[in-house]
Amino acid sequence: MQCSLCNLRTHQWCFLLFNVLLFHALLFGADFVEEYLLQPTPGVYTDAMVVDVREKARKLDLSNARENVSQAYPIPNPDACRNSDLFLLTIVFSSPADINQRNAVRRTWANQTLIQGFPVRILFFLGSTQTSDAQNALMTESDLHGDMVQGHAVTDSLLRGPTERTVLALRWVITFCPVARFVLLTKDSVFINLPAIGAYLLGLHRHPEDLYLGRVIQRDSPDRNPNSPGYLPPALYPDKYLPEYCDRTAYVLSQDVVRKVYVASAAVRAPVPADVFVGLCAQKGGVAPTHSARFAGEKHVRYNACCYHYLFSSAGMGSNELETVWADLEKKGGRCSLLKTYYGLVTCKALTYLDKLSFFKPQNEDESQRELKREQETDRRWG
Repeated sequence: MQCSLCNLRTHQWCFLLFNVLLFHALLFGADFVEEYLLQPTPGVYTDAMVVDVREKARKLDLSNARENVSQAYPIPNPDACRNSDLFLLTIVFSSPADINQRNAVRRTWANQTLIQGFPVRILFFLGSTQTSDAQNALMTESDLHGDMVQGHAVTDSLLRGPTERTVLALRWVITFCPVARFVLLTKDSVFINLPAIGAYLLGLHRHPEDLYLGRVIQRDSPDRNPNSPGYLPPALYPDKYLPEYCDRTAYVLSQDVVRKVYVASAAVRAPVPADVFVGLCAQKGGVAPTHSARFAGEKHVRYNACCYHYLFSSAGMGSNELETVWADLEKKGGRCSLLKTYYGLVTCKALTYLDKLSFFKPQNEDESQRELKREQETDRRWG
């Protein structure tokens, strides 16, 4: 018996078409809806607190702090942003002990200085070390590469862990790198597609202000468990949902938003994760996040060259996988056609969804779990 598509009847064609559309809706529907619905609307700032934060941010000048940084920044790297035309500064959070991961990042996606002719800079931001030997090793690494900043946790600070780390990083940017038009904050376990992010930023049709770009989390409930370390009492935050914020794995701030978030941070004392904290501060500064589904968030996206050429990020990348992926991208090079990009996105999205099922777990699942534990240890060191 011969069976071909030509012999299908009308209802069979309709059924086939419906399943094709359903498949694409499941893969891309949420991304398309979020892309159009989670866009900021131009704000009219009538709230006195918002106006005050924005005005203080506009006048903020930390140039005098450059002379007194030894306590907060054991490795200040004050000349890291000597280029007055710096387009994009990338801050990569890393644990002092993770030198192998930093070296992998240096050899891969961070090994670039220009995007379409515009200068970019990548710096690692680290916390305190436990011993003098570890600190000496860190100083040696800094002298060798010149791409590190070390922030020191302040013991009497009301902020803790990754939240304090983020505020220290933003303060460093304002003090030593106010020339950067955009600042990308990420982690050393994340693959970052700098050319794609740079092309997006260069293609913005609006003035690059009030930009808070990433994978937006919405309708996230505050932690109301009194026994939880992240307990957020209604007295501190009475709303049912947290403000919209960008996932912590990778997000972009324009220079003015860096300043607004830093100014607002002085009035935010809620015990929330660092990414929620930034969202709260942005809200106080009258800044709404912009969503892009090209940021993968916490997901580790299964590798496909054309998919990775299109995406902005992929989380949970160990050093070995990072170098393997980068070597393949370098080997294949070039741009992907529209058809190849479509096929790549379908492939990597489908495989990523299948990874959630235990019997489809890839062989590198153990490495992804190790990355998660390593990130938790990094956060603990800042606690």
